[in-house]
Amino acid sequence: MRLLLQSFIRVGRKEPFRKSSHWVPCSQVSGMRGYASESDITASAMVYSNYGQPSQVLKWHSYRLPALTPDTVHVKFLASPINPADVNMIQGAYPIKPTFQELGDDKVAVGGNEGLAEVIAVGENVKTLKKGDQVVMASTGYGTWRTHAAGSPNDFQLLPKVNDDNKISLIQKATITVNPCTAYRMLKDFVDLKPGDYVIQNAANSAVGQAVIQIAKAWNLRTINVVRNRLNIDELRQSLTDLGATHVVTDEELGKAESKKQIKSWFAEKSPLLGLNCVGGKAATEMARYLGNHGHYVTYGAMSRQPLSLPASLLIFKDVHFHGFWVSKWAEKHTPEERYAMFEDILELMSQGKLQEPKWRKVNWEEETMKQAVDQGISGFGSGKQIILF
Repeated sequence: MRLLLQSFIRVGRKEPFRKSSHWVPCSQVSGMRGYASESDITASAMVYSNYGQPSQVLKWHSYRLPALTPDTVHVKFLASPINPADVNMIQGAYPIKPTFQELGDDKVAVGGNEGLAEVIAVGENVKTLKKGDQVVMASTGYGTWRTHAAGSPNDFQLLPKVNDDNKISLIQKATITVNPCTAYRMLKDFVDLKPGDYVIQNAANSAVGQAVIQIAKAWNLRTINVVRNRLNIDELRQSLTDLGATHVVTDEELGKAESKKQIKSWFAEKSPLLGLNCVGGKAATEMARYLGNHGHYVTYGAMSRQPLSLPASLLIFKDVHFHGFWVSKWAEKHTPEERYAMFEDILELMSQGKLQEPKWRKVNWEEETMKQAVDQGISGFGSGKQIILF
């Protein structure tokens, strides 16, 4: 990851993130090379130099954006969500590690992985992007909790414009790369589903689960959606049904004899060939039993933090195939053109009103508010996804 701060070095204090620290271009420091003059844009970012609890390690920093070169672009961020993976990365608990950029005696990374930006300037050699284009990050770990960025055009993925693009919200675009893409790829890549086929999934009320429901409905697929039992279960059933869920059941109902018979009657002889698991544990094992011969069971999360036990009968007699899926890994292995085609499909669904904006709440771009919001990043989902608006 190329950080915005790379043309600068701190002089004086050892605390790199205090607003009173003095930063100068590298060319003004004896013996330093690689000078790039600054632009007239003052940027700000939430950065960290060590792993730990976000409120303790995140720091606010303001600086001048490096000047545009013939081979770089400048972008301005419009919105960026706070996802659990962002928090895990700051804690050092995520499989992908950020790149810490050397700055004098210090190394820093910018927080955030997902977000929407607008291209505000392009170098004369850049042909793939132009001023006014909207982009998302080309890979995980770039750092999106900042007002501006300067980097290679390869750091950014162009978002296509589709029919009725004006009907797609800023929030939808800012949250497109994780949850909708995860749902889209799992529905598309493992089984050649036909209209009328069933998909069974747990964590159906999660952001990915809701995207699965909506995309499946748009593609004329039917869904059996498993959720945890709760006090407001009837309200939850109705909300998922309104999104397009065919059936909603609780994890307790999966294993009960009386409800098993009813669930199997929904798909008669045509058992689901695709199961999507984000929970793990006993209920996830029970869900796998509903798959038909040669079905595919895809695990993309482990919310219960319990292992997934696989009955030998599913492997031997049903030949069920078990897979793992991680959208970041998919993005690494596919070209910008393939990603562009996926975004085009998803944005078209959004423009048609078939994939709704997620429930969300605004986070103000200021240091203390950001620290509090990120600390709530794993547990604070009751009122919707937290999104920074710049």
